[in-house]
Amino acid sequence: MGRSRRTLPEELLLLALDPATGTTAQPQSLDLGLAGAQLVELALAGRIAPDGDRIAVVVPRPTGDPTLDCALELLRRRGAPVRAVHWIGGPRLGLRQTYLSHLERCGMVHAVAGQMCGVLPTTRYQATDNEISREIRARLDSAIRTGVPPDPRTAALAALAHAVGLGKHLYPGNEGRSSRSRLRDLIRHDPMGGLVAHAVMDVQNGAAAQPRRGPAATGRQGAAGARAVAEPARGVPMQPHRGSMARAVAH
Repeated sequence: MGRSRRTLPEELLLLALDPATGTTAQPQSLDLGLAGAQLVELALAGRIAPDGDRIAVVVPRPTGDPTLDCALELLRRRGAPVRAVHWIGGPRLGLRQTYLSHLERCGMVHAVAGQMCGVLPTTRYQATDNEISREIRARLDSAIRTGVPPDPRTAALAALAHAVGLGKHLYPGNEGRSSRSRLRDLIRHDPMGGLVAHAVMDVQNGAAAQPRRGPAATGRQGAAGARAVAEPARGVPMQPHRGSMARAVAH
């Protein structure tokens, strides 16, 4: 996969990045959205495919993108297809900082050091070229305004933006209500994007447990699902806890 084209996780993060403050909108759900965006990007690259509500690796060959290839390898090691909600909600948290650092290495954002409450060191990120973010936003605006079915990449980006709650960030207030509604409707134009977007929303709604088998089983699986959500990704830096004196990423 060449670097001439931005990946969906990069585009989703740039959409969420506020050019004025250097913070990201919806920081908690954005981690989930980035994990989902990785799945869609790998599907567009022909490496994975949906199998019901599960994700199966069909071509394990690397894409050339180190961050995506890490996700692909983790999926491959699972052996059997994995439920999208388990992948997104369990072992793939913490991606926001991973991708911010990735965009910084690519020269698409630069880090700005600061302090929170005059004490806690923080890092904000400013886009180096706001034209890139405007181009991404223009694709969504065009799909919303014209009603013409968008290409799969744009449809998936719209679905993910809706799933993580970026609608109110992109189209705020009462005047943006119809645009938010049309953004949500774009979810139907890409099956993989729709599957992943619904999985992201299910995780946020606490529905990442195994399929229901009964009250007792549901309770046990719900506890296991809670433990899985709390488990950090292997190889993904953990976000600092609130109150930590470590360097924090500004939300």
